[in-house]
Amino acid sequence: MTFLSELTGIEGLIADPYHAGAGLHEIKRGGHLSIHADFPQHEWMKVDRRLNLLIYLNEDWEEAYGGSLELWDRRMKSVRQRISPLFGRAVIFNTDRDTFHGHPDPLNCPDGRSRRSIATYYYTAQPSVRQAFERTTDFKARPGSTDKRDWRIMLHHLKADWIPPVLQRRRSG
Repeated sequence: MTFLSELTGIEGLIADPYHAGAGLHEIKRGGHLSIHADFPQHEWMKVDRRLNLLIYLNEDWEEAYGGSLELWDRRMKSVRQRISPLFGRAVIFNTDRDTFHGHPDPLNCPDGRSRRSIATYYYTAQPSVRQAFERTTDFKARPGSTDKRDWRIMLHHLKADWIPPVLQRRRSG
């Protein structure tokens, strides 16, 4: 993590030993990942999320397949960067409550192909000003688009935010 700290200027980075939300991500033809800002705090470790590191695993990926990572401005007015998910490409970006990113258009890859990446997240233990109500992942619709809300995910987050943990454990047990 010394390399990442030197590269980004963020001191005291901590890798997530639980890999919450991290790991191998795979999206198949027709799938997408709506524009969102990630959860700002690790649920168990109570540390602040600071960096995402994505490594793409897509050999012979063609632009026509789509799936480029879009990085949006903080006010969700325009795309600042599009990054193709090419094999071996690493993307490192800072995360905050308004770091909006995703690949919102459905993949157009051939059947049997998918968009694959490895995601790892890094945190710091520095104290920060907390909101009275801490939110989870924050999904946004693109301006002027026909994007729809990801209601299944939104309902999951609503449940996680409002149902006491003891009741959540009883429902899933």
